[in-house]
Amino acid sequence: MHDSRPDTTGDTTGNTTGNDRFTPLTPAQHELLAAARDVAARAYAPYSAFRVGAAVLAADGRVFTGCNVENASYGLSLCAERAALARAVAEGVQPGEVAGVAVWCLDACPGPDGTLPEGAAAPCGACRQWLAEIAPRAFLVSNSLPGAVAVAALLPFGFGLEKG
Repeated sequence: MHDSRPDTTGDTTGNTTGNDRFTPLTPAQHELLAAARDVAARAYAPYSAFRVGAAVLAADGRVFTGCNVENASYGLSLCAERAALARAVAEGVQPGEVAGVAVWCLDACPGPDGTLPEGAAAPCGACRQWLAEIAPRAFLVSNSLPGAVAVAALLPFGFGLEKG
């Protein structure tokens, strides 16, 4: 299938390594991160003790939050990103109408300098696929990334519906 999403990585090889793919956070992105941080405190994570919150910014300005919810049968657990995206869709947000997503992990282990290692709270592969389908032109911010990044850069060859 042909993916008609624009290349936002600046590298046509699909290589998205390096900090040049990040942009400084805007005040609105900081606010979205705060919403993700706040909902992370409500996560149900008795097995991993890895509490994550996510906030989805719809194109119309509404914000939808979600947190991870674990289950003893790990495959039945729900990541924060998918919880927030599902909530947005349930409230009428259509694929492509997401402007941004924020992810905050309360429990990632900081490095020696007190900051989180880059990518410690980045979306898992399943969440990247959901983001590629529902929020292909959105930005992503996290408390473990040095700035905002295009969702398209997270899964450059993602599977999805062909866009005309």
